[in-house]
Parts: sequence; C-alpha cells; structure tokens
Amino acid sequence: MIDRNFLEKDQNFDIAIIGGGMVGASLALLLAYQKPDWKIALFEAQLFSDADKSQYQPSFDSRSTAIAQGSVEILRELGVWESLAKHATAISQVHVSDAGHFMGGLIDANTYNLDALGYVIPNAWIGRVLLAQLQTKKNIHLFAVRVEKLNPQQAGAQVIVKSGDDVFELSAKLAVVADGGDSPLRKSLGIDSQAKAYGQTALIANIAYSEAHQGVAYERFTAQGPLALLPLGESAAAKKSALVLTVPRAQSSEIIALSDEAFLQYLQTRFGNRLGKFTGVSQRHAYELNLITASEQIRSHIVLVGNAAHSLHPVAGQGFNLSLRDCVCLVKALIQGEAAGKKIGELSVLQDYLDRQALDQKLTIEFSDKLVRMFSSSSLPLIALRHLGFVGLDLLPVVKSQFAAQTMGTAGAKFL
Repeated sequence: MIDRNFLEKDQNFDIAIIGGGMVGASLALLLAYQKPDWKIALFEAQLFSDADKSQYQPSFDSRSTAIAQGSVEILRELGVWESLAKHATAISQVHVSDAGHFMGGLIDANTYNLDALGYVIPNAWIGRVLLAQLQTKKNIHLFAVRVEKLNPQQAGAQVIVKSGDDVFELSAKLAVVADGGDSPLRKSLGIDSQAKAYGQTALIANIAYSEAHQGVAYERFTAQGPLALLPLGESAAAKKSALVLTVPRAQSSEIIALSDEAFLQYLQTRFGNRLGKFTGVSQRHAYELNLITASEQIRSHIVLVGNAAHSLHPVAGQGFNLSLRDCVCLVKALIQGEAAGKKIGELSVLQDYLDRQALDQKLTIEFSDKLVRMFSSSSLPLIALRHLGFVGLDLLPVVKSQFAAQTMGTAGAKFL
C-alpha cells in the first residue's frame, strides 16, 4: 500500500528496501510472497502512481529489458508473468556472429523444448505491473521520499529520510541498498567499488527495419565493439528491435551527433542486411560502459543488491536476471536463518546468502566481461580464440549448452 501518513509517526520495519526500481520492487514482492508477516518498507525518490489509473500506451522510444527464461519462472511464481506477457516479445533464437567471418552460433529454443529462450519487455510495462502487484500487498509500505543516510546499529539500521525540508528517522532490522550503479548510499557507507573501464560507450535505441525479425535476437561482434538487437513488437512478424550498440569512447560524440539517416547507414554497415534495410530509429541514449563491483555486498544488517552490488555490460543482457537470482537466494537465506533462530539481518545469515550466490555472480560477471573483451579485441591471439569459440558453438554441444544456460539464466538460483 502507499502510506501517505507515515511521516506523522516513527515506524519500525523488518526490512527496508531503498530503491524502488525493478530489482527493489521484485525483492519486495519475493519477501511478501514468502513472509506475509514481515513488515516491509520500499523507498523510492520518485513519486509512486496508482497503476490502474492510466491506460498503458507502448512507445517506439521506450527502453526495454531482456527477461531470461530462468527469470520468467521466478516472475510466474510471483503471479506477475501473465500480466507481463501481454507486452512481451518472445526470443525464439539467439544468433551470435563475428563480423567478417562465416562461422557463427545459433541457440534455438526448440533444442531445449522451450517456448522461448527469453522475452523482451518495455521497462515502463514491467514497472507498471510490479507496482500494481506491490499495491496488493498489505505488508509492503511504499514511501516516495529520498533516503539521505543509513546508520548501522547493533540490532538493525537507522534510515534517515527527507521529505521537503523535514528529516525523519525510521528503523529496520535489515536495510537493502538497491539505489543503482552510482549508489549514493554505498558511497556514504564507505563501501568502495572497483570499476573496469571498457573504453566504450553504449548507444541505446529502438530500430525499425524492412524484414520481420521472426523472434531472433542478434549478438554481433565487430572490431568497433559488440552490438545486440533484441526483438520487439509482441510478434515474430514485427519489424523492430531494441538496440545496444557499443562504440569506442573516442568516437562516441561523433556518432551520437549523426542525423537519423546517417546513423541508420552507420548501423547498417556495422550489422549487415539480415533484417533488410534499417528504416527508423528512436531517440538515442548514451552511457559510458564500465564493469562496477562493490568491494563489500554485506555488512551486519545491510546488504547491497542490483546495480549497487554489480553493474554489468548490457550487451549480454545479464544484469537484471542475475539480480533477480540474487534476490531469490537472499530471501531463502533470510527465511532459513529465521527458522534456525537467527535474527533478520544477522551477519551470519547474510554471509550464508553471499556464500551461496558467489559462484553464480562470479560466473555471470565473468561471462559478460570476457564475452565483451574477447570479441572486442583485434589482437591475433583473441581473434584465434573467438573463432575457435564459434566453432565450438556449432560443433561442440557441451560448449553450446553452457553458453545457452548462461544466456537463458538457468544456471543460478531457482524460486523458493
């Protein structure tokens, strides 16, 4: 529920989640689903709106997220997948290719007896569906205020919030930091982060073209950097995709400044003609690319999740899916800790979560990082490795299955 009077009184919560984006909202729902007796606060600096008061209108300019098959199962158990699927575009195949070379890899849903490898859904629709579900949970309190600071305490965390000129203090047994890759709270807690620069800028846009995409997602690696095209339009007959285009940082300003016509021609040269002629481009957004990992993800009564814990290169589409698996594992650890007589947020409970999820995080981060680095390099040894890798995708079933499992998000934590 949206609590409009909470600032009139002090409140104590079992869990406070700071950051009401896709990860924070999903975690709140996971907790509410498993523990309806826990009192959960979800803080978001932006205003929450009533999800049923306006009609959803898809936009050509909207940003989208790739939802892996493993994440679909989690979202289905939460009761939100049926609604999310209304505006989802199925990925039936992933075509991986290396510019200028014939060999490539094709991952097909039919090989794994799946309806789809994953789905692409507009972020605006994901947010709307999650908010509607949040508003049905009586033990979730939504607060549209900015959290200024977290103060660790012996039995929990003090949450300092600001509303207008007024400052208020709340408390929680566990504070979850989910306020994004730049995470002001991570910095205020004195938690360092390691940034690995890719020397690249990502251009994000939606692209229209002349041929139907047939549900195929493309990951193409070129000398200038990787690009991905993810199918949109809610149908295999649609003719538009979400684009993640990486360019060398030194060239980014020049490419960003291109007219739409010149940009489409540039993209056509980079990608080729598999989708026919590129005919339209939405508003473009640019982001400098770094792999960012927090030096600490847990402290007593505090845990970092989502981009606050690890922010990945977007080309492999792993970020949200890994974070959702993190949330599943965290909820399991909290519930099992309580069953063992431990307090919510106790360091040993959070360490158990991190120990369980460390391998999934390591494999996913390394997969994303090495995929980009290997296929972005023009050095001869890495050219040889990447060609061997593509031979492996086509000819070695074990290699192909490992690549597919990571792509589909089925290698990590499952729902409770």
